[in-house]
Amino acid sequence: MDTLHDTRTVYTTHSSKTSPTPTTTTRTTTTRTTSGTRMNGSTPIPGGTPFLTATTTTTTSNTPGGITKLRQLSSSSSFSAITSDEDETEDDRPEWYLKDTSVQFHRSPAEQDPAVGFFYTPRTLTMLSAMLLLLVYVAMTPEVDDTVTNVKLGVIASIGAFCVFGMLQFRDSLLLRPHPALWRVVLSFGVVYQLFLVFLLFQNKHDARLLFKYMDPALGVPLPEKSYGDACDLTYDNIVDQTLDVFVLAHAVGWFCKALILRDYTFCWILSVMFEVMEYSLSHQLNNFDECWWDHWILDVLVCNWLGIYLGVKTCEYFEMKQYSWQGLAEIPTLKGKMKRTMQQFTPKSWTKFEWDSTKSFKSYATVIFILTMFLICELNAFYLKTLLWLPPAHPINIARIFSYFMFGIPGVREAYQYLHDPNCKRFGPQAWLLIGCIATEALIVVKFGRGEFPNPAPANVLYFWAGFLTLLTMYPIYQFWLLPKLQERRIRKKLE
Repeated sequence: MDTLHDTRTVYTTHSSKTSPTPTTTTRTTTTRTTSGTRMNGSTPIPGGTPFLTATTTTTTSNTPGGITKLRQLSSSSSFSAITSDEDETEDDRPEWYLKDTSVQFHRSPAEQDPAVGFFYTPRTLTMLSAMLLLLVYVAMTPEVDDTVTNVKLGVIASIGAFCVFGMLQFRDSLLLRPHPALWRVVLSFGVVYQLFLVFLLFQNKHDARLLFKYMDPALGVPLPEKSYGDACDLTYDNIVDQTLDVFVLAHAVGWFCKALILRDYTFCWILSVMFEVMEYSLSHQLNNFDECWWDHWILDVLVCNWLGIYLGVKTCEYFEMKQYSWQGLAEIPTLKGKMKRTMQQFTPKSWTKFEWDSTKSFKSYATVIFILTMFLICELNAFYLKTLLWLPPAHPINIARIFSYFMFGIPGVREAYQYLHDPNCKRFGPQAWLLIGCIATEALIVVKFGRGEFPNPAPANVLYFWAGFLTLLTMYPIYQFWLLPKLQERRIRKKLE
């Protein structure tokens, strides 16, 4: 994130003619820090409003007896924390700064807990040396004549080398737990995936299928068609056959993950219903979208999706209400306490509740519609890509894609929310940028490879529904954000008259 704090420094030098070389230098630094920024190299601060204004005055007297350094610190009493100058050492900081737990959040992890400082100290040269030693070992080993194996290992090693570089050199995201390096690796892998999608976009459909067959010889064959709407009678056998499907559990787990990403109960419900509508609308193209009515609305929406959304939102509420402690391992006396603190490392350091407020402004409304659209496109891409590229649903490539988007979505949506709701955030985050890029590129691949694959036209009732639905989406903001304020203004004027 961009640095948003404002620092002004004034130097004043006074000298006296009565002493040999006495000089006094006064430096006044005013720091105004806005949340969601990085404070002198420390961790980002979530939120979106200014919370700190601090003034530090340093007076240095150069006298024949030596150098005397005085520091005066002042800050508004209504604020909760303070940050030091970049050249200020830990010994120079006030005692309350070092002990107050409300300040611990603004200090680097190494300052908070010296016991784990090793894991937060840059190790760029060490990692470079380790990577080069590994490459030296590869260069010294006997050559393998298997071309396929060599190519696969070379590609994997190249991806690994790039991820190591990104882990060490990319900037941090807003997320810090379990370690900022993890989210830098996620960003690195996202770049690799985007590059692969761009490469795939330049291939034809036949060569793309051969590429995946090269990865796994079992691929490259058409998928068997399966329809879930052939037996829709509410019989015991039909219900058991549907509920024992492995994708029932996948539905619940998937919506649990989406709830953790979106952090909003209503948003998740709208997305859940809209995806079922998309399945109805596209069942003429994909047979597995042709499901029974009770499979759509009871098994999917009211059972699996609801369970996942409910558990996900409850998890978000737990993180929101949880009392966070930044006590270091070295400060915890008991082994049980140390174990508990270690497990807390894999939970959020803080939690920001998402309030999308889609009806309060046109910007919020457009934001919700855009995010909803991107989520739906991402979901549909999974079904179309596996159909066009002949990838079985349970294949590791599909599972890896779903897990990757979960990891991309956590920081990506968080950065998008920060950019849209924090007026001081001037740059769209890299994780959010890359998330949109990957989804859009996948959609372009679907459009390109889907030519001639879906000859059946859309039913008339589907076209009528979407025409009316898009009309409502367009008319609502016109009424809510333009016509309604004017009507309310006229009523107020009439009352005043």
